[in-house]
Amino acid sequence: MSDEELAKDLGLLSALTIGIGTMIGAGIFVLPGVAASTAGPIVVVSFVIGGLIAMVNALSVSELGTAMPKAGGGYYYVNRALGPLFGSIAGLGDWMGLAFASAFYSIGFGQYLTTLLPIPDILFLSDIQVGALIAGTVFVGVNYIGAKETGGVQTVIVTILLSILALFAIQGWLSFDVGTLLSDGGLTPLGYGAILPGTALIFVSFLGYAKIATVAEELKNPGRNLPIAVIGSVAIVTVVYAILVSILLGVVPWPELSQTAPLTQATQVAFPGGLTGVAVTIVTLGALLATASSANASILASARINFAMGRDRIVTNWLNEIHPSYATPYRSIVLTGAMIIVFIAMLGQDIEVLAKAASVLHLVVYALMNAALIVFRETDPDYDPVFTVPLYPFTPILGMVLSIGLLAFVGQRELFLSAVFIVVAFGWYFGYARNRADGQGLLGKHILDRGGDLPSPVVDAAASVAPDGTTEDMETPTTMVALSNPRTEHSLVALAAALAKHDSGQLLAVHVIQVPNQTPLAAAANQRERISEMSGQLLANARTDAEELGVPIETRTILSHEGLDEVFDAARSHDVDRLIMGHRGTRLAGSRAEGTLDELMHNLPCDVLVLDERGFNPSEILLPTAGGHSSDLSAEVARALQQTVDARVSILHVTDNPPTGQNFIEEWVTDHGLDEAELLVETGDVETAIGRAATDRTLVIVGATERGLLSRIIGGSLTLSVLDDLETTVLLAERPHDRSLLERLLG
Repeated sequence: MSDEELAKDLGLLSALTIGIGTMIGAGIFVLPGVAASTAGPIVVVSFVIGGLIAMVNALSVSELGTAMPKAGGGYYYVNRALGPLFGSIAGLGDWMGLAFASAFYSIGFGQYLTTLLPIPDILFLSDIQVGALIAGTVFVGVNYIGAKETGGVQTVIVTILLSILALFAIQGWLSFDVGTLLSDGGLTPLGYGAILPGTALIFVSFLGYAKIATVAEELKNPGRNLPIAVIGSVAIVTVVYAILVSILLGVVPWPELSQTAPLTQATQVAFPGGLTGVAVTIVTLGALLATASSANASILASARINFAMGRDRIVTNWLNEIHPSYATPYRSIVLTGAMIIVFIAMLGQDIEVLAKAASVLHLVVYALMNAALIVFRETDPDYDPVFTVPLYPFTPILGMVLSIGLLAFVGQRELFLSAVFIVVAFGWYFGYARNRADGQGLLGKHILDRGGDLPSPVVDAAASVAPDGTTEDMETPTTMVALSNPRTEHSLVALAAALAKHDSGQLLAVHVIQVPNQTPLAAAANQRERISEMSGQLLANARTDAEELGVPIETRTILSHEGLDEVFDAARSHDVDRLIMGHRGTRLAGSRAEGTLDELMHNLPCDVLVLDERGFNPSEILLPTAGGHSSDLSAEVARALQQTVDARVSILHVTDNPPTGQNFIEEWVTDHGLDEAELLVETGDVETAIGRAATDRTLVIVGATERGLLSRIIGGSLTLSVLDDLETTVLLAERPHDRSLLERLLG
């Protein structure tokens, strides 16, 4: 199943544990010994500074995440604000950074594994690298077949880790010796200048909070929970790091602290006598659990970034092909896994390189994210975050300065790596992505729209890097189809494909499987084989139909306790332009009608079209109209079908004053580009006139009344009742608009 199945199933606690669980492993279990050899005892300050830099960036991530809770996290924000050139840098940087981080976590796993099991050296690989390769292969395999941590499992893991660390902290404090901490030269034997190089080394310990943004689409109440989770996880982990690293250095002198298993070494000193063996075993198992959890989370996050880049055509969507049995993006996972294996084999004997490489690439992405926030604030009138950073624009500017500034302390090898990577990313964009990406960033669009007011070199630069194909539209128009019934799938996809083809757009076919409230979503997801068979065939048919009609399509399966609400949430989260559903009496395909309260409480996410179950034949269309915003949508649909499938369109207007009605309908068809349509002006009862005019037609398109589409479907109206009695297929259309509660109640 896809990662979107557990839609809106992550609460605040789960989000917090995603961040804490990913960060807690490296900073305590792997890096203290290496970092202490770089900075000395003052490395504690390095951890605190790293936490402060992460906190500034976390504020920006929180604002962007509440404005756009999207899969892809930092990549999505950068691509939309700065355009696909910088989107390529951010996306590839995030992806490669996660691969380096996963290799780093795997090496950490191998370091502790060798303290429990005898592992031989093989060829040029050390025992630690061999253990890391085994671990990395297992982690990739787990993601390949689709097993993954749920929010509940991650909460248990974090609880266990914090419990183990709390026990060590208590016992370690009893063994703490200030003399040990200040031995061999005091607090700064390597000088204050070693603080920032130490920060650059350990910054990989603070990457986990950004992963919360990659699951923002699945968070309950992201406007509240996402900022608390992101900021809270950084604050908690920074405090934990400062306390535990101080204790480590007060138990074992910093020059003697192990660079492979520092916590195991400190545990041997802190726990006396017969407790030593048990304590060491528990700490080692905790280290294995922490590094495994971090590596698995990084591989899972990389698949999300690849999906987002594939959707924007920066990388080939071939990477996101779903496995027919496991329903995972197996090609993306295999490619990421191959990079992890190469990094372990080639760079695994110097863990500093892996740690700093991961930090460098993420620091570049963080700097771009802060720039993206400023662009959104200054150029996008629709940008409306729930959480806003304090002290704007000082905070995002500080985030950029700190992120770029820290690069100066990572070392020459890693700086060279970052320079090579940026050159490769530029080459990838101009050699591959530019000819395929079709979304201009807000910054480029802003510059090109104001070309006369800006210096010509700036305008020329923006034009020279703009994606080929468009400098206007941000994204390819997307039509979403909510499917539930194999009998109606072909009709819905045929309608959606005709409209998408007219717009040069794409389809998103979504199968929402409604789970009873008594059944947890995670438990339902465990029924993988049954659900895959049920959903797979339906979506496979949709893909076949769309391909035959020449329209690109993506498919998703979503498990939810909700029905209609989940369909609407999916439409919002994917920024679709129109939503097409099936209708049978008072049931919506892919959902249940929740009740009239839904109509009163929810706004439609986009243009909505509801097709009944009598099939789809657009050859002869009847469009009754009395004006209004939803009739405008009906006209757009009729015009698209007229131009795409050569439909014949008849416009019906019922009035008590035929001359006035004739003037109205002639002006209306001209305004809506339907000049070739047949015009029908009738008098008398509206329902009778529609019934009579529909006799020789194959499709009737009706715009929703002010009462709203949901109320019409749930409660029924006089107009809907007569349409239900027709033998002609009916397509209901509604365009969202703001209405007060009184208007919703009374119409």
